[in-house]
Amino acid sequence: MADCGSVSLEENILKAAAVLRKADWVTAFTGAGMSVESGIPPFRGPDGIWNKYDSRLLELPYFDANPEKCWVTIKEIFYDFFGRAQPNPGHRVLAEMEAAGKLKALITQNIDDLHTRAGNKTVYEFHGNSRLLLCRRCGRKSSAASTDFGRLPPRCAFCKDEILKPDFVFFGEAIPFEALSNSRFAAGRTDCMIVIGTSGEVYPAAGMPPLAAQSGAHIIEINPYESAYTNSITEIYLPLPAGDVLPKIWDLAKA
Repeated sequence: MADCGSVSLEENILKAAAVLRKADWVTAFTGAGMSVESGIPPFRGPDGIWNKYDSRLLELPYFDANPEKCWVTIKEIFYDFFGRAQPNPGHRVLAEMEAAGKLKALITQNIDDLHTRAGNKTVYEFHGNSRLLLCRRCGRKSSAASTDFGRLPPRCAFCKDEILKPDFVFFGEAIPFEALSNSRFAAGRTDCMIVIGTSGEVYPAAGMPPLAAQSGAHIIEINPYESAYTNSITEIYLPLPAGDVLPKIWDLAKA
């Protein structure tokens, strides 16, 4: 359990750097808080997206019955607004850590593609990604960046009349098998997991940090707000945004 009272923030930063320095197989696990630092609001909470928009637009039966209506809002949220967001310092440090051989895997609940755009290569996207569009008839995937959103809803170039769906997990859909399998492997293999910006309440993704802890991994949590992990599996808790504290930890760890 994290000691949030008697240990100073500076001491915890030093502890986190020491753990990171000694670790052989580091994994990062990121949630919506990581994207909030890039200006993307969370889906839930007082300022969440679902307080402004109807969450039914990401329910397949509603989407299939109202594709034009859903796609107008999907375009606004995920391709107009999200498309303007840029990786923040926290994203860039995680990419540096992977390039240096320290970070072996990154598990993310986010669908905004910011980790890949920052430079990370081994990214397990638990909930898929908005950069691709999926045709559920032929299974082909196409780039959202090359899609003409001037005509909604977008349709498959091969099937013609089949409406495309963003290649991320809608409510009630199963987690992609490969992402789930790879995430479980990484959580069971890692000796240090850095948990960033997640409430720890959305399953099955939320089960990855406990799996790492059960396997003996050190859990470093970076989060302005306490999560379901803070007083249970977290060893070192840093109540700050990742963009503020992760560069400091990495600089100390590689010194």
